[in-house]
Amino acid sequence: MTIPKPKCNPLEVPCDFNLKTWLEEQAQQLEKESSDNQLNYLLAHADDGVIWGKFQNGELITTTEPVKLFPECDFPTLRKETLQQCRIFGHKSEVMIWKTDGGFKARLIEDEEKTEFIPELQILWGTHGEHHPNGFTLLWDGSQGLQHAVPFTDIELEEKENGKLKNKVRLIVRHYIDYDDSGVARIYLSRLVDLTNKEI
Repeated sequence: MTIPKPKCNPLEVPCDFNLKTWLEEQAQQLEKESSDNQLNYLLAHADDGVIWGKFQNGELITTTEPVKLFPECDFPTLRKETLQQCRIFGHKSEVMIWKTDGGFKARLIEDEEKTEFIPELQILWGTHGEHHPNGFTLLWDGSQGLQHAVPFTDIELEEKENGKLKNKVRLIVRHYIDYDDSGVARIYLSRLVDLTNKEI
């Protein structure tokens, strides 16, 4: 069985590169090729924690750079030395870079017309929130001290209940399906798409 699949190609990562500059270049290159192919968000996993970011006028902004948006929080900084993996993503594509024993590798996934996928909503941690004027929302759980800040403010908060979320924030993920020789379907590729507070 043949089903429409996304394009998935490796990307070149120079031996000596600036991580932030490389990510900005990837986002700018995709937008240059097609104006509707914007990479809006960044989600990185590092040795010292999770890092969220967003692109604003071509510049990558995280919770710690270019300025610390939440000085009261000890959020990690996006650094090549501590990075495990990082995804920058939008509705049509995703760039992923990850560390291996032999250095960094990267790949680009781009949806083609009629690409088939299975959508999934992954609920993000946090029951309460506080909007930041720079386009981030600080999320925390009412019963625990852990916090993270998502680059997304379309979140309704219950002001009378200390910023309790009316709806949980969700990460939209796409899973791509392939079939093996015996016709059994399997997920062979997944990517991040968007943030939302709505159920789909």
